[in-house]
Amino acid sequence: MPAVMPETRYAKASDGVHIGYQVVGSGPFDLIFANSWCSHIEFSWSRPAIVPFYEHLSSFCRLILFDKRGTGLSDPVPGVPTMEDRLADMRAVLDAIGSQRAALLGTSEGTCASIMFAATYPERTTAMVLFSPFVVGRADEDCPWAWTSEFWDLLRTAMENSWGTPDGSGVEFCTPSLIGDETAREWYAHYWRSAVSPGAALDLLEVNTEIDIRPVLPTVRVPTLVLHRTDEQWVNVNYGRYTAAHIPGATLIELPAPTTIRGSRTPTRWLARSRSS
Repeated sequence: MPAVMPETRYAKASDGVHIGYQVVGSGPFDLIFANSWCSHIEFSWSRPAIVPFYEHLSSFCRLILFDKRGTGLSDPVPGVPTMEDRLADMRAVLDAIGSQRAALLGTSEGTCASIMFAATYPERTTAMVLFSPFVVGRADEDCPWAWTSEFWDLLRTAMENSWGTPDGSGVEFCTPSLIGDETAREWYAHYWRSAVSPGAALDLLEVNTEIDIRPVLPTVRVPTLVLHRTDEQWVNVNYGRYTAAHIPGATLIELPAPTTIRGSRTPTRWLARSRSS
């Protein structure tokens, strides 16, 4: 298992777009990591807290990291990548390394790509782990706990005002244990700047408002584990509960809260403050 960052290589999707990827470890099965809405696989290795996560996974599998098109080290693309593009990215990377079947690990918006891949290519999917699955973009009668249009408006304005800055990093909501950690806020600000430009970030945000893969959930036929922190306020635990309840045979594990977000640390108050700045 490597103690340093592995070499970045490129896979070529069917439409000619190059997808940056890395392979870590050489375990008995493949695990492809569909990260959240933007990433930078090389810069992620500069965060000491992330490296043990990669190394632990690669101790028992062949871990595959990649940046989806339009972000990180992959080709910039005109317009906004579709869900079909995300599946093409994953398929291109797996083909490039000769992987016929893989387990899927998805986080947040990356869980959508994982679920769609498992439903579309069950013969290439051995199992799936979903962490904080974001399966619907807007609240409705079926999912009243999802994000509202007002929340999306606040988030859009906050991103316009503070993208790539420590105040706009938002890490305290995605990872409550980092509350008050200024080093983490600065690192994630740099990470977001490296992963995607402000305009591209806003374009990706618009696509995410329309996410709704709820009809796909009952069609999944691979072993599925859903993980969700009970204290998460960014993608609240109801997303995980809903996802696990609608994927046949899925197992839900609710992780205990290591800390509590208080006062002005709630997402809506932070967004409102960013909007007025």
